[in-house]
Amino acid sequence: MVAFLRLALRRVAMMPVMILGIALLVFVVLQFSPVDPAFNALGESATPEARAAFAEANGLNDPLPVRYFDFLGQLLHFDLGMTVPPSQPVIDRITAAFPLTLQLTFLGLLLAVVLAVVSGVLGAMYRDRWPDQLFRVFSMAGVAIPSFWLGVLLIQQFALNVRIFPTGGYTNPADSFSGWLTTMALPAFSLAVPVAASLARLVRTSMVAELDRDYVRTARGNGLPVFLVVRSVLRNALVTPLTVLGVKVGYLLSGAVVIEAIFDLPGMGKLILEGVTGGDVALVQGTVLTIAIAFLVVNVVVDLLYLLVNPRIRTV
Repeated sequence: MVAFLRLALRRVAMMPVMILGIALLVFVVLQFSPVDPAFNALGESATPEARAAFAEANGLNDPLPVRYFDFLGQLLHFDLGMTVPPSQPVIDRITAAFPLTLQLTFLGLLLAVVLAVVSGVLGAMYRDRWPDQLFRVFSMAGVAIPSFWLGVLLIQQFALNVRIFPTGGYTNPADSFSGWLTTMALPAFSLAVPVAASLARLVRTSMVAELDRDYVRTARGNGLPVFLVVRSVLRNALVTPLTVLGVKVGYLLSGAVVIEAIFDLPGMGKLILEGVTGGDVALVQGTVLTIAIAFLVVNVVVDLLYLLVNPRIRTV
């Protein structure tokens, strides 16, 4: 336990340094944007004098390091700036949109894990037989299919032809849980399939390796029930897939941005598109930074889970 706490504190202690690096990268990249903040804020009718006064008042003429440290100071106070007129705090827009992106991401992750574990375990249990061949085809097809293309196909088949699900939109779960599931089903499935396909291959490979170990043969020879053997094997087999789970969550977060645009969901993807098309640097900067920090936090959590399920690494 002491070794685990030491490694956990080490992971957590690195987070502020990585957040500073992420903030620096996002800030510097967006400084090369051709968008003029004064033009967006004041409009086309603003005089050059008014734009110069706006730039001076908002520190746009300061050196880049000064503006970066000002940006960090605002970030510490959860101040991400204001959107272009009509002006709104960026943090308020993100607070309203980010929960939906989290819902979509973790619903997609849940579906991906369930599909990956079921198909990987069954493929390993029925090795080289028809169920295994079927799951291999699923894995290869799932990896090859882009999530946005799958989303379009699902809309055409299940929203336009069969009319089981809506083509888009969002229902708050507080208003109608069934309506929320209906609106989130197709987007979450679109996100989950590529991730589930790649994870299923890892689960199957790990399960096959564990099933060939001596302790499994001994357990089977002693008449231990199959489900108990599989449960024990699965815990050991999930160590390797868990190492890539953090990266897959990052894929789900980034993929959710595109999927939200396809299914007209008012999440972070809509904010990014709004910021890019409207030349709103503050909005783009805030949304990208939020997604990057969320990705970092998820990876730290996955690292801690990996330490829990793999005690051998605690001695490293």
